[in-house]
Amino acid sequence: MATEELNALADDRALLGRTSTAERVADILRTRIAEGFFPPGTRLSEDSIGSALGVSRNTLREAFRLLTHERLLEHRLNKGVFVRVLSIDDVEDIYRTRRMIECSVVRSLGQPPFALDRVAAAVEGGQRAAKARDWKGVSTANIHFHRELVALAGSERTDELMRSVLAELRLAFHVVDDPRRLHEPYLARNAQIVRTLADGHRDEAETLLADYLDDSRDGLVEAYGQRVAREA
Repeated sequence: MATEELNALADDRALLGRTSTAERVADILRTRIAEGFFPPGTRLSEDSIGSALGVSRNTLREAFRLLTHERLLEHRLNKGVFVRVLSIDDVEDIYRTRRMIECSVVRSLGQPPFALDRVAAAVEGGQRAAKARDWKGVSTANIHFHRELVALAGSERTDELMRSVLAELRLAFHVVDDPRRLHEPYLARNAQIVRTLADGHRDEAETLLADYLDDSRDGLVEAYGQRVAREA
């Protein structure tokens, strides 16, 4: 791992406070993996990360175990712990799960008006990032859009499941060569879904979302497959 990555982790050490726990370490590493600090295929050094965060080997191993359970890390026999590299089957399964969760949430919304402020704010964040040509920022805003959409269900369990699914999905995003092509087309579709919900048309919004997810899956599978094929 590069010095820059370890310095960033050292900065995160303050987040642990005096009551350092494996869950908090896992939160930090999950965020860093989602941000691309540790790309897919990266070997995570117990000594380096433990030293940077100031935590024991046992605490770090428990954090690794939690993230392995979330399918963000994998143990390779006699080699260590690595950030997972997704397969095409993984990507397709993630989208099947997303379709079940997100479409179900929209379908189960009560009567309008819906509380769309945070969803709309995510759309605006993506638009600002696009104007700045910050395609990583666009990706992050799109993730926030879907998390806030699911949050309309008001279920902590569903929120937690969605967070895990989207964190795993970002492993694929970090491998794609052209993030602008992958993410920019969906800014307008995000806005369209918000407008449709604001007008009270829940069923139409669900149809738009289902088509959106199918198209997003197909585009990611194509882009991801091309990259994996070149590296095979």
